Amino acid sequence: MNKDDFTEVLQLLQDYYDGLYRLDVELLRDVFSPTAHYATITDGSLLTLSIDEYYERLAKRPSPAGQGVDYAFRVLSIRFAGESTALAEIECSLFGHDYTDYLSLLRVDGRWRIQTKVFEGVPQLAREA
Repeated sequence: MNKDDFTEVLQLLQDYYDGLYRLDVELLRDVFSPTAHYATITDGSLLTLSIDEYYERLAKRPSPAGQGVDYAFRVLSIRFAGESTALAEIECSLFGHDYTDYLSLLRVDGRWRIQTKVFEGVPQLAREA
């Protein structure tokens, strides 16, 4: 890992959140690996999606940016396992939830991309109670 890797990963994470915030599927296609996976627990059950299934879900939602939702994103950690593997932890607020995302990253053909998104969201009202 070098300074350029860290800078590239930070930009990737920024693009990831920007893509979600604006629901810019084309930007997200550039951020995620074409073989990426999505996983979470929904209503007590495991939910896994291919990246294309995830894009289909996103395309049906109104964008947080278009709804005037505050831009709320921060990187908690980036850990490099070597020259081609990293793990990022971020927090963000979208769609009425506060999320913690664990993003596994791979450097393929000289580019960092998200390979796996595993996350959990808590409704914002539940945190305020």
